[in-house]
Amino acid sequence: MTNMNSPESLTGAGRPGPSSDTSSESKKPKKRGLLWLLFLLIIVGVAGYTVWKVGQPAAPAAGGAGNAGKGKGGGGGGRFGGLGPVPVVVQKVGRSSIPVYLNGLGNVTAFYTVTVKSRVDGQLMNVMFKEGDQVQQGQTLIDIDPRPYQVQLQLAEATLARDSATLANARLDLERYRGALATDAIPKQQFDTQTALVSQLEGTIKQDQANIDNAKLQITYAHITAPITGVVGLRLVDPGNIVHANDQGGMVVITQLQPITALFTIPEDSLPQVVQKLRGGVKLPADAYNRDNTKKLASGTLLTLDNQINSSTGTAQLKAVFDNKDNALYPQQFVNIRLLVDTLTNQMVVPNVAIQNGQQGTFVYVVDDDSKVHLKTVQVGVTTDKVSDIVGGIADTDRVVVDGTDRLIEGAVVRVRKPGELDNLDAAPAGGRGRGKGRGGNKGGGDKGAADKGGGDAKAGGDATVGTGDGAADGGGKKRDGSGKRGDGSFKKRDGSFKKSDGGGSQ
Repeated sequence: MTNMNSPESLTGAGRPGPSSDTSSESKKPKKRGLLWLLFLLIIVGVAGYTVWKVGQPAAPAAGGAGNAGKGKGGGGGGRFGGLGPVPVVVQKVGRSSIPVYLNGLGNVTAFYTVTVKSRVDGQLMNVMFKEGDQVQQGQTLIDIDPRPYQVQLQLAEATLARDSATLANARLDLERYRGALATDAIPKQQFDTQTALVSQLEGTIKQDQANIDNAKLQITYAHITAPITGVVGLRLVDPGNIVHANDQGGMVVITQLQPITALFTIPEDSLPQVVQKLRGGVKLPADAYNRDNTKKLASGTLLTLDNQINSSTGTAQLKAVFDNKDNALYPQQFVNIRLLVDTLTNQMVVPNVAIQNGQQGTFVYVVDDDSKVHLKTVQVGVTTDKVSDIVGGIADTDRVVVDGTDRLIEGAVVRVRKPGELDNLDAAPAGGRGRGKGRGGNKGGGDKGAADKGGGDAKAGGDATVGTGDGAADGGGKKRDGSGKRGDGSFKKRDGSFKKSDGGGSQ
């Protein structure tokens, strides 16, 4: 008889053997693998749904409150509805005159520039101007010590007086010799000698007079005046210094700013039309703008052009003159010059914002009478700051799109709006904003039908939060207390009965 309490019996009957432990441990890794696989499939599914959801077009709100809470089969206002017409601003093609400008870079130069130097030697005594002043031609600027030249003047005048007396005596002797020669009292040679002496003294008198004039001139040079009308610069020599006529540097520089000139360059290909106008005696208008072309500084005319072309740059240099009454231009100032060379009249023009560029080339969007857009390629001529000259491709009666072109394609339906009007594609009818969910297949309605709760503009249910439509496109909402207002104006009570909006009681 076998003992059930023996170790052998316990091992055989009461305990699981080694084979059962091995099978349970092998099943655990398989279960973990299935769980991880299921987890990864869930993640991939959620990610794929999210990508698909983002790629779907948003539903328009054009359906308004009438499409909110669509019932079964009612998907017109939901996510699968059309996008609706694109709002655009259009402008009719016009006719206008187009100015033809040549643009050039240049620098302002003074009309005249004079470096004032001393023409005599002496000590600088007085400066009678302020640096930066506007001086007039002939105005005294600097005084140099004139006393040495006054002494020279007095010496020359004294010499003239002495030589004048000698000449007078010689002339009297000549008259006596002429009478004596008539009676043969003196030889002919003595008369001729006296005649030559008188001529010699007359020459000395002229020399003395020249010395007097030279001394006066030196005194004049000692008072330095402005040779031109202009603006004086910084003083280069201070009072008390000795200046010389042969000094290399001057004492002050004067620049004429009214009028003033500007040197600028244009491409050599544009030179023939400028030369043609100048030879015809036409004064071409020129405008000077600041460095960034944002402000007009002055207006003037083309003065002349250089006699050769710069072969290294392929440009020709021109000079324009400006009145510069307000001193807006200053020497060595950088300016942009716009030279008007021609004016094209009665040209077909469109705003620059209407011109588009793509694989088709240059084109515009044209809106027809059926509010559809058509892409038309155009040839653009002269372009100004605001409009472009259209050589061909459209007609005078066409309307081109000037705003909203980024959302247009060939044949798209558009809605013409006024300039400045808000781009409100999703505008809905007036009424409170509620939420609803259609009982049919498509969710939502007027405002946003792609939400999980649905979005509707419930005109009468303005205070509704979350409700369920009754299958009709009545935009009704359900209140938190269970009552609601239907599209026909009746109310649903908590007990399930209905009450009309006219107060006629329960139905």
